[in-house]
Amino acid sequence: MADSSPMATRPAFRPSFGLRSGFVQSILATKRPAPWLWRRRGIDLSSTPQTVLDCGDSVRLTGFHNPQPAGRKSRGLVVLIHGWEGCHESNYLYSMACTLWQAGYNVFRLNLRDHGGTHHLNEELFHSARIAEVLGAVRAIRELDSTDPFSMIGFSLGGNFSLRVGLRGPDAGLRPALCIGISPAINPGSTLKAIDDGPALVNRYFLDKWAKTLDAKTKAWPDRYDFSDYLKLETFVAITEKFVEDFTEYGTLENYLSQYTLTPEILMRSPTPLAILTATDDTVIPLHYFDGLQVGGSIAAFDVVPHGGHCGFIKNWRMDCWAETRVLELLTHMR
Repeated sequence: MADSSPMATRPAFRPSFGLRSGFVQSILATKRPAPWLWRRRGIDLSSTPQTVLDCGDSVRLTGFHNPQPAGRKSRGLVVLIHGWEGCHESNYLYSMACTLWQAGYNVFRLNLRDHGGTHHLNEELFHSARIAEVLGAVRAIRELDSTDPFSMIGFSLGGNFSLRVGLRGPDAGLRPALCIGISPAINPGSTLKAIDDGPALVNRYFLDKWAKTLDAKTKAWPDRYDFSDYLKLETFVAITEKFVEDFTEYGTLENYLSQYTLTPEILMRSPTPLAILTATDDTVIPLHYFDGLQVGGSIAAFDVVPHGGHCGFIKNWRMDCWAETRVLELLTHMR
């Protein structure tokens, strides 16, 4: 695809005064009151009944399906995947879902294993190499809703999963029209290190998140798990390394991380069109790991903006989001 294509453009994104800090943008990604803002606009997806998906191999994942109302033609189906320790209610994901639904798309918000209060559904623990069950979940979603075109959007770790659905989906019988990664963690080792080396508040936030999910898993499976040794560890890298040794088949941290590390070369060989949105001031997704990624062929869009933080991209104090506007442009172009 030539660089003059509309998909290759990088729209200007200049947040309002006071919103140009990457830290502020990252905080607002999770803390802006998205459900309240959308209810004021007359849209409320929060009462949607839960769907339990059979993902194969006795794995069950959950999600929330919002098709267009009867009599309103759908523009397609979009499956959304949250970031690590997020869920279907995460503000960044919920707001994107409302934007897409308002624009005429069917939406499915998928919860990864052990997310969204689902620690009791599967005995084995979540880890980021579990792409097979995500592909199984997407197959189940397509059985529920076969509307075309069908696309994927993921945030952070969910962005990594979304891009991997694009990479591996065709071999599993899935052919998305477009897979989008927003602030995608394509080099997980660097993200772990960035969390440990970054602001103490960010490090503590992620450590607390992990402690809470381990506690929830213990309560769900009290005869199986005891994570007391993990509470003594003080870095994200150390905890992940012990976790890999204790609970995965990969043996070493390096081998585990290699299972879901995505290089520009891998992405550019994708059988599915991919799009990536990221920000220069994202402190947990170092930009240089995208070096060499170019628009053309499989890469339908690669947008790098100066401001936006991690999954933020908030335009103004009304809490409008540039990434949502950009996603609608990308999906419209792929129809």
